[in-house]
Amino acid sequence: MANTKSQMKRDRQNERRRLQNKAVRSEMRTRVKNALASGEAGGEEAAEALRIAVKRIDKAASKGIIHANQASRRKSRLMRQLATIEK
Repeated sequence: MANTKSQMKRDRQNERRRLQNKAVRSEMRTRVKNALASGEAGGEEAAEALRIAVKRIDKAASKGIIHANQASRRKSRLMRQLATIEK
C-alpha cells in the first residue's frame, strides 16, 4: 500500500493507464480475429478488415502498448495466415 501522496497518485494513474492499455490490446486482438474470419469467409469486406487490423496493431505499437518488433511479427503472421487461406 502506498505511503505517500505522490505514490497514491502514481497508483491511480497506473490503474487508469492499465485499463486503457487493456482496452486497446483487446480491440487489436478482436480486429485481427475479424480479419481472419473475413478472410476465411471471403468477400469484399476482407480487405477492409485486414486494413483495420493492421491499423490497430500499428496504433498499439505507436502508443507503446506493444513493442514495435511484436507489431511487425503480428502483422507478418496475419498476412501469412490470410495468404494460406486464399490459396
